[in-house]
Amino acid sequence: MKTQSKVEPRLPAGLESEATLLQDLQLGLRKLERRDWWLWWSAVVVMLLLTLAVISLSIPALWRDSDTFFQFNMGQAVRGLVGLVLLFNTYVIYQQLVIKRLRKQLSVQIDYMARLEVRAEQFERLAVLDPLTGLYNRRSAEARLAAEAARSSRHSHPLTVLLIDLNEFKQINDKHGHAAGDAVLKQFAARLQRASRASDVAVRMGGDEFMLILPECPPGNVGVLMNRLHNFEAEYRDLRFPITFSAGWTGYQNGEDPEKMLERADQALYADKRERKKQGAVAS
Repeated sequence: MKTQSKVEPRLPAGLESEATLLQDLQLGLRKLERRDWWLWWSAVVVMLLLTLAVISLSIPALWRDSDTFFQFNMGQAVRGLVGLVLLFNTYVIYQQLVIKRLRKQLSVQIDYMARLEVRAEQFERLAVLDPLTGLYNRRSAEARLAAEAARSSRHSHPLTVLLIDLNEFKQINDKHGHAAGDAVLKQFAARLQRASRASDVAVRMGGDEFMLILPECPPGNVGVLMNRLHNFEAEYRDLRFPITFSAGWTGYQNGEDPEKMLERADQALYADKRERKKQGAVAS
């Protein structure tokens, strides 16, 4: 079977808008930081220029001590420069207070948006994934199957659906408890993901039933996947459970309703289960 790269799921519209708002807030914070640096550097430059001006005006007074009028004007000029320095420092302090307040407000908003984004991602995972195995749940899988069927119809690509049902799973639950059963389900789900391609969609349909959506895979190639799934043993504490399963699969027929495709795969699954029961009865 051809290996493809896994397509990353798109965020819902609500999450995309929140992500955009978060990016805008971060951009505003970066602009604020640049403004802060510009203000500091401008303060340094102005202070240096004013200091040079005071020095340049003070030097002539060394040679003109007798000129009272010049000294009077010199004193006024120095006092004016000192006043400008104090005024500029007051302005700088005010701007620093404004910047700090804005930075604090932006930081709070960014932190709030980050928590909202994490919470939204958690809700999204709960909506589309099975909490026990981490596979897609039935609801999200049906939507994905409809999308893959539409794509297969447009481009005439093969599409196969594989249904798997674990054999004698109820006996494990009854004999060893639900914790052992949960361990078996999680380990089989991990085995299913390792055996499938990156482009395949692994699903827990419910209970001990699983499904694989196999885009661009003809039904004749499913045997390769089945060979990877056989001879599997699950472990729980010091126990080992040889796991067997029944399986049924079918290929997409152009124009077919996805529900009809699932129904045919389900019929193939139960035909396999009946055949295994017959074989078990003959062996006993």
